[in-house]
Amino acid sequence: MSSQNHHNPLHIFFFPFLAHGHLIPTIDMAKLFTSRGLKSTIITTPLNAPIISKSLSNSPKTPLIQILTIPFPHTDFPSLQGCENIDSISSPTSINTFFEASTLLQHPLEQVFQQSHPLPHCIVADMFFPWATDSAAKFGVPRIVFHGNCFFTLCATVCVRLHKPYETVSSDSEPFVIPDLPGNITMTSSQVPNFVKNSDNVVSGLLSACKESEIRSYGVVVNSFYELEMEYADYYRNVLGRKAWHIGPVSLCNTKTEEKANRGKEISMDEHECLKWLDTKKPNSVVYVCFGSTTNFADFQLKEIAMGLEASGKEFIWVVKKSEKDEIFTEESWLPEGFEERMGSEGKGMIIRGWAPQLLILEHEAIGVFVSHCGWNSTLEAISGGVAMVTWPVSAEQFYNEKLVTQVLKIGLPIGVKKWSGVGESVKWEAIEKSVKKTMEGEEAEEMRSRAKVLSQKAREAMQNGGSSYADLSSLIQGLASPIR
Repeated sequence: MSSQNHHNPLHIFFFPFLAHGHLIPTIDMAKLFTSRGLKSTIITTPLNAPIISKSLSNSPKTPLIQILTIPFPHTDFPSLQGCENIDSISSPTSINTFFEASTLLQHPLEQVFQQSHPLPHCIVADMFFPWATDSAAKFGVPRIVFHGNCFFTLCATVCVRLHKPYETVSSDSEPFVIPDLPGNITMTSSQVPNFVKNSDNVVSGLLSACKESEIRSYGVVVNSFYELEMEYADYYRNVLGRKAWHIGPVSLCNTKTEEKANRGKEISMDEHECLKWLDTKKPNSVVYVCFGSTTNFADFQLKEIAMGLEASGKEFIWVVKKSEKDEIFTEESWLPEGFEERMGSEGKGMIIRGWAPQLLILEHEAIGVFVSHCGWNSTLEAISGGVAMVTWPVSAEQFYNEKLVTQVLKIGLPIGVKKWSGVGESVKWEAIEKSVKKTMEGEEAEEMRSRAKVLSQKAREAMQNGGSSYADLSSLIQGLASPIR
C-alpha cells in the first residue's frame, strides 16, 4: 500500500490531550501527514473542536483532515461542567480531577474504532492517554506516542527517574550532574518536578503508566530535528532502546500568514496591527515576553516584570494571560501607575492581553530575545525563528528544556529561577532588567543570536525534501504502509 495512492491513502487517527500545548502541535502534525498524501482524523471533545477547525480554516490540506468528536464525561465529573481543556483550570485538585476524567475517554475512543470501516492504519495518541496502547491493540491498530517534548528532555527525565540523583545531595540547592546523560548536565534537587520526587500522587502514577505503555507502543514521534540534539536522539534510540522518529519543527508546516495567526485560541490583537508595529522597529531590538497558555503569575510578579522591562530601556511585546474568570482586566493591581500610557506614547511597548500570534512575532526580524517559560512548543518556535532566549521555567518539564537551551545549545541565559513550583518562583525587577540587557547587548548576546540563527536555518532544511525530519517521516510512513509492521 502506498501513502501516495489517492484512491486508498493511509489513514491516521490523532488523539491529542485536551490542552492547547498538546492540541496545537497535533494539528500541525495532521497537516504535515496530509501534505504527504495521507488522510488524517483528529479526535477530540465538542468544546475543543472549534479550536481545531479554526486552525484548519486556512490550511490548503483541510479537505484531507476530519474532526471527530467524542463526549467528555461531565456526568461523572460535574465539577468539570463546561470545562474540556486543562488550560482553564488553576487549582491542583481540579487538575488531578481532569486527569482522572480523561481516563473515561477510553470507552468512546474504542467505540470510534468499532465504527471505523476500514480501520485506521495507526493512531497517534498523546502520552497522557496511556490506555490508548491497549485500546488500539484490541483492534490491531499500531499506537504511536506523542509526548510534546524533545529528545533531550525525554532522556533527562528517564535518567533522573532511574538514578534519583536528588537523593544523593545534602541540600536542595546543591548541584548534581544527571547520571548517564551525555553532556555533564547539572541541575539541583529544587528544580526536579515534585511529582518525580514524590511518587505518591496522581500525576506520578499517570507518568509511570505512560512510560509502561510507551514501551509497548509502536514508537514515539518527536517534535524536533536531528541536527538540534543529535547526541540525545541517538541516546534515546540506541542506549534507551526506544523506537522514535523526529518529524519537526512541525510548526513550519504553516506557510501562510493566516495559518500562523490562527493556531490556538482567538488572538487578542489583530496580527496585522502587531506586525505593523514591529515593522517600525530595528532588527533584534524588541523583547518578546510570553509564558504560555498555563502559567498564571500573581499581580505582584506582573508588576515586577513591567518594572524590569521599563528599566531595561528596551522595546517590548508582552503577552499577559487573561484570566477566563475575570471579565474585567484592569491595570490598577498589576501595572505601575501610568506604565501603559508611558510605553504606548513613546512607542516603547505593546501589551497583548490574552492570546498572541506567536509564530508571526518570533519570525519577525525585529525580535531580539524571547523571555519564556521554556515550554517545548515555545522553545522550538524560538529556535525556528532564530531568537535567543531568557529562560524562566515554572513547572512540568520546563527546567530540563532550560538546560538544553542554556547548557547544550547556548542560545539563552537563565533568569535565575531556582525552584520548580508549579506557579512560578518570584523574580525581582532588577534580575529581569539585567537578563534582558545581557541577552540584547554585547559580544555574548551576539554569539547567542548567531547560534540561534544557524539553528533556525538547520530547522528549515530538516523539514525540506531530503532533510532529516522529512526523511524520518518518510521512514515512518513506509513502515506503516508495510503489510508486516
